[in-house]
Amino acid sequence: MLYLPQNDKHKTPIIPATRPEPAFRERDQAMHEEVRHPCVQHKLSLIRDSETGHKRFRELATEITMFVAYEALKEVRIEEIDVQTPLALAKCRRIAEDVVVVPILRAGIGMLEGILGLVPTARVGFLGMYRDEETARPVAYYERVPHQTSTALNVIVDPMVATGGSTVAAIDALKKAGATNIVVVCIVTCPEGLAAVEKAHPDVRVYTASIDSHLNDVKYIVPGLGDAGDRLFGTT
Repeated sequence: MLYLPQNDKHKTPIIPATRPEPAFRERDQAMHEEVRHPCVQHKLSLIRDSETGHKRFRELATEITMFVAYEALKEVRIEEIDVQTPLALAKCRRIAEDVVVVPILRAGIGMLEGILGLVPTARVGFLGMYRDEETARPVAYYERVPHQTSTALNVIVDPMVATGGSTVAAIDALKKAGATNIVVVCIVTCPEGLAAVEKAHPDVRVYTASIDSHLNDVKYIVPGLGDAGDRLFGTT
């Protein structure tokens, strides 16, 4: 224990400051990051609530996406530029990387506005997939992605990485199209989904607001969000 040097009879202890919990938590140096910011966790409590309607669900999906994408884009390449302010010339920085956002239809659409709010110049591609209810495997039905440049950062967005099948298929499709730099942004995932992605594509990092407990017998994340697509678009 340290003390302030006041006098011998009355010593005021100095209590060492505690280090705050980091905004994200890495697990075993694996290729995923769980954003633990208090604002994200607060919004997660709202979006999980079964009483949250589709309008508020969409708003929360956008807000959470911005927080998670903020972390996912932390290493995006920038360049220095000169900007004339009302008072003087300022040395500033701007994003110099070609960013391509690729939502997995249909639920990924609900995250698009959030990431475009951060990078409005990003190009957008679309991958349409649905899950076969009998096999729980992804079935592709649409693909339209921008031409790949050698430096493009591709950001796959989907509210949930459950079995990981759709995410793996999306990464497969982007790599086939020429993508070499890919990250995944989701709202919730689980150990099974992360393991599947990391096994198939160990070079792709997943950013998420929550790593939930497990998949249930019908391959839904527990506690999860329910059916994110239905909740986003009011089709329950």
